[in-house]
Amino acid sequence: MFQKTLVNAEWLATNLGTPHIYVVDGSWHLPTLGRDPRTEFAGQHIPGAVFFDVDQISDDENPLPHMVPSEEKFATEVGALGIKNEDHIIAYDATGVGSAARVWWMFRLFGHRRVSVLDGGLPAWVKSGGSLESCTGAPNTTKYAARLNPDLLRKLEDLLGNIKNNTELVLDARTPGRYAGTEPEPRPGLRGGHIPKSLNLPFLDLYDVDTHLMKSGKQLRKVFSKAGVEDGKSVVASCGSGITACNLALALHIIGRNDVAVYDGSWSEWGARKDTPVKQ
Repeated sequence: MFQKTLVNAEWLATNLGTPHIYVVDGSWHLPTLGRDPRTEFAGQHIPGAVFFDVDQISDDENPLPHMVPSEEKFATEVGALGIKNEDHIIAYDATGVGSAARVWWMFRLFGHRRVSVLDGGLPAWVKSGGSLESCTGAPNTTKYAARLNPDLLRKLEDLLGNIKNNTELVLDARTPGRYAGTEPEPRPGLRGGHIPKSLNLPFLDLYDVDTHLMKSGKQLRKVFSKAGVEDGKSVVASCGSGITACNLALALHIIGRNDVAVYDGSWSEWGARKDTPVKQ
């Protein structure tokens, strides 16, 4: 069974360039930050890496941000990056505490089992002495096969039903202020507050404040326990737009919880509607 959910910079340095190790930069930033991850990637990235555009590899017919694409589109986009089904994907991002988890979740969602996250992301790679390169040529296109696993995905109707039957624990990765509705949302037009019966666990609580490395398994169990997560009830992770929720899914996977799904629309969908209940 494949076990390398997290790899460190030293492991990557040793294995970089070996057959079927494929490094993917999945950096993404909130629009309010004014950062262009593709431009940043062109300026510097881990040698041999390709850029996984979270906004492009999505359902372009859905007005919500970066929603999960069809199997066909995911397969086409990933094939265009030169990735094969047998490759071991190493996902990283520019901050070490952001969107690499979304890339990890998306590959798993579409049936790719050999996928890991670089612990600490690009900052950890640079700190370890890892080299960087600027933009290189386009990779050779491959034929990639994708099959979506619905067990890892939740939609609006699932969350509405769960308010009534309460069979799954909804865990919100946003800040306490956004969860409580006392802090404005970064996207205009969204109501403040949270999904009724959901609990709050800010995703940054999963990481060491100074190093941006994922906390140990023992520490993660304490974090989840403090947030009210217990064994015996499956978890649905939610956030602002389905990005940082994947950090909760990643951390729960690390401690052996495989009964975790992501609400893809998250607050960008729930908070924008007038027919969804909101608690503050």
